[in-house]
Amino acid sequence: MNILIDNRQDKVDAQGLDKIVEDVVRTALEVEGVVDDVEVSVSFVDNEEIHKLNKYYRNVDRETDVLSFPLVEFEEIYTDIDEEDDDLDEVQPIGDIVISLEKAKQQAEEYGHSFIREVAYLTAHSMFHLMGYDHETEDEKKVMREKEEEVMRRLKIER
Repeated sequence: MNILIDNRQDKVDAQGLDKIVEDVVRTALEVEGVVDDVEVSVSFVDNEEIHKLNKYYRNVDRETDVLSFPLVEFEEIYTDIDEEDDDLDEVQPIGDIVISLEKAKQQAEEYGHSFIREVAYLTAHSMFHLMGYDHETEDEKKVMREKEEEVMRRLKIER
């Protein structure tokens, strides 16, 4: 498994975040039962950069906390396991996660929990988007929240 982390901002101290992000990514994959060799890219940005990305990719003209960019339909990963393929030993990139650390810090203060917990939760949330989950309906939201909370429980990251 490859987890690529790139800190592209200088407004919030990112020291110590690499380990928690790696733990969350691994745990989310375990919760979903993914055993393939996958790659996930995580970028830390500021509010200005995530605002630009949100406007460009989603046509939403405001900052947000996290963006998810799936690279494959997640079912393809499971399909590939069943087929004879010489490429199965290769790492399968599943997507990119972009987190505004500036927004995460603001939200942690607003919600009354730690910055580490907020970044961990945003990472888990985005991982489940990369794995095909969404929260457009109440039922979808409930399923996704349960999975996110399972990751947090397994890592003993509490509010």
